[in-house]
Formats: sequence, C-alpha cells, structure tokens
Amino acid sequence: MAQSTAEKETKEIVYLKALSLKSLEELPKIKDDVNRKMIIILRITPLAQKDVEELKQAVKELYEFSVSIGGDIARLGEERIVITPPGVKIWRGLMQ
Repeated sequence: MAQSTAEKETKEIVYLKALSLKSLEELPKIKDDVNRKMIIILRITPLAQKDVEELKQAVKELYEFSVSIGGDIARLGEERIVITPPGVKIWRGLMQ
C-alpha cells in the first residue's frame, strides 16, 4: 500500500555520525548533533593520548548531557563511546 505524502513527512531520518574527539572545544558541536537526532560514535583515543583528565571531564559532561535530554551513552570497546538522542536506547544485553 502506498504511503501518503503526510506519512512520508512524519518519518524522521536518524543519522549516524563517526567523529574523533581531540579537545573539549568539540563538545558543543557533538551535543548539537545529538540534539539534531544524530547518533554519534565518538573515538576518544586522540584526547586520551593528549590528556586523560580532559577525557574524564569530557565523558562526564557528555554523560550528564545524555541523561538530561533522555538520550543514552555507552562505551564501545576501549576506544569509542556512542551517544544517542531521545528515543534511541542502547542494548546492553540485560533484557531477555
């Protein structure tokens, strides 16, 4: 059955974006992308190699941001984290 124009317009496209975190100055842009319904896969190794304390601060800030907007955040292995907008939850293997 064909979809009407209104039905097509109501479907939101969610994008996936991969970035490398090199400095704290990039956090506002990352938050803006999540607010615009993007899922962010963030490679944290560049900042970890530069300054571990800055990395901890960045992850804490992104975690608090995620919680405040109803999104989700999780680690993907040793080098990456994923941040999702509201409506997208990360499966952690706890549900049956």
